[in-house]
Amino acid sequence: MKKESGMKRTALEYKKIYESPDFDREYGYDGKLGFFYENEENVFQENAFRKGASRESVFRIWSPFAKQAQLRLFRDGSGGEPFAAFPMKRLEKGVWEYRAAEDLHGIYYDFILELDGERVQTTDPYAKACGINGKRSMAADLRRTDPEGWEGDLAPENGPEQVIWETHVKEFSWDPAGGFPEEVRGKYRAFCCKDTTLRGNSVHPTGLSYLKELGVTHVQLMPVYDYGSVDEAGDPAQFNWGYDPMNWNVPEGSYSSDPAHGEVRIRELKEAVQSLHRQGFRVIMDVVYNHTYSLETALQKTAPWYYYRVKEDGTVSNGSACGNDIASERPMCAKLILESVLYWAEEYHMDGFRFDLMGLLDVELMNRIRAALDERFGKGEKLVYGEPWEAGYTAMEKGFRQAVKNNVRHLDENIGIFSDRTRDAVRGSVFRLKEPGFVNGAQGTEGAILNSAKAWQGSRGARMLAPSQTITYISAHDNQTLWDKLAETTPDEEERRRQYRLAAGIYLTCQGRLFFLSGEEAARTKGGLEDSYNASIEINRLDWERAWRERELVDYYRGLIALRKQLPGLCDKSLQAAERIRAAWKRKGFAGFYVDNCRDGEDSPWKTLCILYNRRKKPVRVPLEGDGWEALADGRDSFLWKKPERVRKEAQVEAVSILVLGKREK
Repeated sequence: MKKESGMKRTALEYKKIYESPDFDREYGYDGKLGFFYENEENVFQENAFRKGASRESVFRIWSPFAKQAQLRLFRDGSGGEPFAAFPMKRLEKGVWEYRAAEDLHGIYYDFILELDGERVQTTDPYAKACGINGKRSMAADLRRTDPEGWEGDLAPENGPEQVIWETHVKEFSWDPAGGFPEEVRGKYRAFCCKDTTLRGNSVHPTGLSYLKELGVTHVQLMPVYDYGSVDEAGDPAQFNWGYDPMNWNVPEGSYSSDPAHGEVRIRELKEAVQSLHRQGFRVIMDVVYNHTYSLETALQKTAPWYYYRVKEDGTVSNGSACGNDIASERPMCAKLILESVLYWAEEYHMDGFRFDLMGLLDVELMNRIRAALDERFGKGEKLVYGEPWEAGYTAMEKGFRQAVKNNVRHLDENIGIFSDRTRDAVRGSVFRLKEPGFVNGAQGTEGAILNSAKAWQGSRGARMLAPSQTITYISAHDNQTLWDKLAETTPDEEERRRQYRLAAGIYLTCQGRLFFLSGEEAARTKGGLEDSYNASIEINRLDWERAWRERELVDYYRGLIALRKQLPGLCDKSLQAAERIRAAWKRKGFAGFYVDNCRDGEDSPWKTLCILYNRRKKPVRVPLEGDGWEALADGRDSFLWKKPERVRKEAQVEAVSILVLGKREK
């Protein structure tokens, strides 16, 4: 489609071009993009701009409609004029390239494009390093950013269960009571601290020592890529969750000790991952590929409207409710996202990915990501899961399927989705704050609770193929904390505490992969605030004093997590896992079931489990199959399994309580 000189194409005109198969044939490119080295020899040089280097510095950018392209080089990441500028050579498939015989590590750069009759200044969509606030891209020799011992860094071995604890870099260590050195509070380097204690008292563990004791296996970090809602040069107390991507392949600078130097944030995030691995945790990265902070991005500037969805009337699609939707179904966009995920897995040793608003991405891309990770790292080695919904209509091109709940059976069995049905069945709707769930009095929720126990596996509707597809949870960063939600429906604190333990007991004894919000185990509160994405750090910070005031509740979680790891019938993620659950009870305010717990080759003291949930305000008595039963946990004590008491013929489940029984093999 030709356009008269000086006339700018509309979004709808671009949309029509991109939807043509001819465009993909002419401009689809499968080679390297961004900055990289050729004739690679890991020769470290003191001078960042030294002639005679043994390898070439290569810059490539995909901009199919550009008439000219220029590379500009800078000494500084934010200010100053370019010290050099070079015309770029047009290659095939809409790619522009510049090659230098120098090693340009540490040099900042941008591009000037002539596009639609205008002079466009842009950063690099494929940048792996940048200056402060992402205003300029940076050429980086990534091997020079590796901490000592990085080549030997390995994730800890997977145990019988994955227990995911979601936290935010700044939230984790901001509280002075956490005992972290002041200079690392709110930073990547806080994850490098060992043996922190409450106000440094050497008695009560905080930080990673606390997590070890709790039984967490995976730490999910809320966004750590470069995002736009916090000024990296501003007040350190600024706060945002970070769901506002700027540079998908660059770490956020506000969590580093020096955001003005692009290599520092890279090294310090690697050090954090390395420390987490050494201390026994795998690391999950929260990724946001469904939208960007604004339309003023390198994506839009290099290929107008290619990376964004446009409706048939020419308006911007906004299924993210953040102003734009990424067109993941387009080949060059899918290439960028797939390569980005693999980059974080390979370069930063990330052990898994949580996809924000995954429902805005297409099923085909998600399955390609899963397959690529499996091929490179082993089947299921890297966790992949996401939110199976969108915030509104999105203008995905015809022929593609959204990765939403109703399409879960089209997703690979090792792509998980958050089970909002379990969350709402247990505690009540997150949108209607006064609406209760099972634990706080909702009628008719017993069936949903039993479906939750099987991780919603079934053959009809939006049912899961296996527990590997289910993220079982009752609280996350979105919406009110569990404590604040129950406060809306249950003013009496003593009653609320019983409901809280029952809620924890239910989801920690369901099949599926376990996930919970940092601090949930200590009745975390945000003062009733529904969403705290841009609230103060004082509201969002983890309260380490509260963790010790609520030690009995923390211990209750700790006991249930430790018990679960001994119960193969609940940890099973296979396609046959649902067959283990049988003989379910469903009465008003009461639910229960048996679990085939220990099959051939599995290690557990208990052959069969009986799990009972009672939300009634009076005890319930239940006859048991045979004898030999032991009480393993109830609503008061989750460590009964350490000193099991025999239960004969009939079990009594106390009011607003859980009871877990185990039957030893004769």
